[in-house]
Amino acid sequence: MAKIAFILLCHKDPEAIIRQAQSLTAAGDCMSIHFDASAKSEHYDRIREALRDNPNVTFAKKRIKCGWGEWSLVAATLNAVEAAIEAFPRATHFYMLSGDCMAIKSAEYAHDYLDRHDRDFIESYDYLNSDWIKTGWKEERLIYRHWFNERTQKKRFYAMFELQKRLGLTREIPHDIDVMIGSQWWCLRRQTIEEIIDFSKKRRDVMRFFATTWIPDETFFQTLVRHLVPEQEIESRTLTFLMFTEYGMPVVFYNDHYDLLLSQDFLFARKISPEALELKRRLGVLFSTEGVTFQISNEGRTLFNFLSNKGRIGRRFAPRFWEKESSLGRERELLIIVCKKWHVAKRMVERIRQMTNIPCVEYLFNDEACHLPDLGGIQSTMGKRHRHRRALMRMLFDYYKTDRLVVCMDPANLDLLEDFGRDRSTTRLLEIECQFSDEYLIDHIVRAGLAGACTPREKVERLLPTVRNDMIHESDQMRDAEFENHHHLREMDPSEVGVRAVADFLTVPSATAEAIVNVEQLFAD
Repeated sequence: MAKIAFILLCHKDPEAIIRQAQSLTAAGDCMSIHFDASAKSEHYDRIREALRDNPNVTFAKKRIKCGWGEWSLVAATLNAVEAAIEAFPRATHFYMLSGDCMAIKSAEYAHDYLDRHDRDFIESYDYLNSDWIKTGWKEERLIYRHWFNERTQKKRFYAMFELQKRLGLTREIPHDIDVMIGSQWWCLRRQTIEEIIDFSKKRRDVMRFFATTWIPDETFFQTLVRHLVPEQEIESRTLTFLMFTEYGMPVVFYNDHYDLLLSQDFLFARKISPEALELKRRLGVLFSTEGVTFQISNEGRTLFNFLSNKGRIGRRFAPRFWEKESSLGRERELLIIVCKKWHVAKRMVERIRQMTNIPCVEYLFNDEACHLPDLGGIQSTMGKRHRHRRALMRMLFDYYKTDRLVVCMDPANLDLLEDFGRDRSTTRLLEIECQFSDEYLIDHIVRAGLAGACTPREKVERLLPTVRNDMIHESDQMRDAEFENHHHLREMDPSEVGVRAVADFLTVPSATAEAIVNVEQLFAD
C-alpha cells in the first residue's frame, strides 16, 4: 500500500504548519519539513517543539534562505527529500507541498489512487518547443547565468544580464539532456527520487548549470524525471489543483469552495486562504475519514473561466490598427447569422446553400474545426482569425469570387459584430432566437465543461439561472448596440413573420425565404 512522504517547503504561520503536519501524518503518512532560514527562528523552534514526539515528521538537516526564482528553492527541496529518504525507508511516494496546500480527498482515496497508478506525476513539457511559457523570457532563462534575485536585487539582476548579452557570454545546455518545464508541485515514486539524488551527486555539470538558471524549480525535477524515467511511466500532470487569474495571480479558495474542490480530479489544492478556517477544518477531518465516495466532475477551471470572464467577453482579441483602417469593400454585403444553438444556424445555412448561390461559412470565429480554404495560414488558428478578422473576411470574398457572403457567429462575439457593423460594407444580422429548456441548458453546461457527467444534478441546476441569464444578457447587448439591418427570427413567432425576416435579410423573394424557413425540424434539439 502506498505510503506518502510529504515534502513541505514553508516560511510562515507555524501554527498552520503544525496542524497540517499533524493532519497529514495521522493517517500513517510522513512529512519532511524545510522551514526557510530567513524566517523567524522562534517560529522554527515552535514547530520543532510541537512535532518533536511525532515519529512521522522529520526536518531538513540544513536550512537555506530561499528566494523566488532562485536555485535556493531547489536546494531546499533536495535537502528535505534527502532527510525523508533517510528517515522514512518505507515511504513509496514523495509529494511536494507548500504551506498553502491542503488535501481535498481522503487519505484512503489518495493511497488507493497511487496504488492503481504506478507512475510519476509531474508536469514536464518541452522547454523550447512548448507554449508553457506564455510571455517574457524563454531561452534567456537558460543560456545566461543568473546569480542575483530578480525581485530583491533587480538592478544587479538586469545589469548582469545586459552585460552578458553585450559580450555574447552565452553557454551551452548540457548536451545529453532535454530541458523540460512544468509546475513545481509533483508526486514521484521512491525509485525516481533516489535516482534523482544519485544523478545530482554524479553529474556536477548539470547541477552547476541549473544552479544559475532562472526559476529552476519549474525545470530541474521536470527535466531529470524525463531524463531518468521511461515516458510511459510519467503522467505529465500535477495532482495538486491550482488555478491562475488572467493577471498571473493564483486563485485563492475560501469556505464556500468545499464542494467544488472535492469534485476535482486532484488529491490536493492550493492556495487555501489563511482566513478559510471552516474550509481547513472540514478538509482536515475529510483526510482521516474512511469510506468516502467522491463524484469527480472536474469542472473547476472551466467554471472559473466562465464566471470570471462574464462582462469581459470580446476583450481578448483586440483589433490591430491596420484592421481598423481596412475595409471589406463598400460594394460588398456581409450576412451574419447569429444563434446560440449552432445546430439550428447550420440547418439554416444548409438550406441557404440549397436555395441560393450565396457562399456560406459556419462558425469560423468559434469553431477551430470549421472548414476553411487555405488562405496562406491566416485561417490556421483561432487567434489569427480573430486578430486579422477583416483581412480574413476579404480573402473569403475573393476566394469565393462574390460580393455576398453568409457567416455564422455566436452571440458572445459582440466585438466582432460591432467591428463588422462599423465597416463601409453593408452588414446585415439575422438573430435566430431559440427557446432554451432546462434539459438543453444542462446538456450545454456539460458540453461547455462547466460540469461533468458525474456532477450531481442539484449542483448543475444551481448553474441554470446563471447560464440562462448569460444568454439573455448576450441578446440584450446586441439590442443595446442598435445595429442597422438587425433582423429577428424567433422560434415562437408565426411562420409568416420568420419568412419576412429571412426575405429582408437575404433580399430574396418570399417564396425562397419560405422554403428556407420551413425546413423540417429547424429548431429541433
